[in-house]
Amino acid sequence: MKIVGVGCGPGLLTEQAIAVIAGATLIYGSDRAIGIARPHISPSCTVKTIDDFKSLRKLGGDAVVLSTGDPMLAGLGYLDGEVVPGISSLQIALARLHIPLARVAIVVAHGTGHEKAIDETLAELARKRIILLLTDPKFDLTGLYSRLEVVIPPVRIAVCEDLGYPYERIVTGSPQDPPRPRSDLYTMVIGNF
Repeated sequence: MKIVGVGCGPGLLTEQAIAVIAGATLIYGSDRAIGIARPHISPSCTVKTIDDFKSLRKLGGDAVVLSTGDPMLAGLGYLDGEVVPGISSLQIALARLHIPLARVAIVVAHGTGHEKAIDETLAELARKRIILLLTDPKFDLTGLYSRLEVVIPPVRIAVCEDLGYPYERIVTGSPQDPPRPRSDLYTMVIGNF
């Protein structure tokens, strides 16, 4: 099995990913991942939407599993098989904001408790790190913003949504005047940047 990162939006596939996708006979992916890869999928390839992520572990060696962004950033990199990296929302967000990767701590808030992610965010801010917070649509923004109001020194917040798409939007603010996402597909950058 190969786990292929398709990037976080259209036009962000690597040459290696394109070659693997073009040569595949069986592809699994989310609707979004398949949509990104579609121009490179052979007409003779069988394409299946992932309905049950637990069943992916049972796929055969010829399967190609598409992962949005990079499989190793809260993606499908836990699966056994060769991982083909992709361009992630982390890379795009930090490039747009001119923040070096070495200054950033990653906190994952989807698939885990939101309160735990907020606690981790505050702990990393105390270490003077900039946080890339991977959220889900139900993330408790109000709870996060109220806890950030007391952080010293004050922090900036960026909501980075629909990264890599033509309608990409990045808006910054503070805990007192916080940015609000318009899309369910967003990450946050928090800290002194």
